[in-house]
Amino acid sequence: MIRVDGGSTLLLGGARSGKSALAQRLAESWPGAIVFVATAAPGDVDMADRIARHRAERPAGWGLVEAPRFDAQALASIDDETLVVLDCITMLVANLFFDEASPQQIVDHAGELAMVASTRSAPTLIVSNEVGMGIHPETALGRRYRDLLGRVNRVVADHADRSLFVAAGRALPLEEVQATW
Repeated sequence: MIRVDGGSTLLLGGARSGKSALAQRLAESWPGAIVFVATAAPGDVDMADRIARHRAERPAGWGLVEAPRFDAQALASIDDETLVVLDCITMLVANLFFDEASPQQIVDHAGELAMVASTRSAPTLIVSNEVGMGIHPETALGRRYRDLLGRVNRVVADHADRSLFVAAGRALPLEEVQATW
């Protein structure tokens, strides 16, 4: 069994792997206040339907911050004793990417956010997709996004107290590896 307590936890996995459901289950056991940070924007009918479905699945008593460009300052403004579910880095990176932020600006944005998350008293659960294990993107734009999200996920994992890979609704701990020779 994996224990998730204070600090920040990165929940990383493929699409529909159960990351958001696991984040919600973990958050529901928190005895205090909870804020859900949604980074998705309803750009089309499919995304609007997904957002509506996620809203319906969340407990009514949770706070909600809808922020497509959520940043470190916004996270720091949330009460330190409130558990935060940040869902998700994937959409945050896409929003910044299509706002034409440079790759380095996006990596720095995520790094600052992850650093603040790691210093909070209450847990911060950070959801992101692992897109590097799927089909090789057909377009140059898709490859640039995949590569950028991979860099961002590494930065977030570097700051997180723990990183979990989620597949089929189950989590595997991701360990830092060091040579011992």
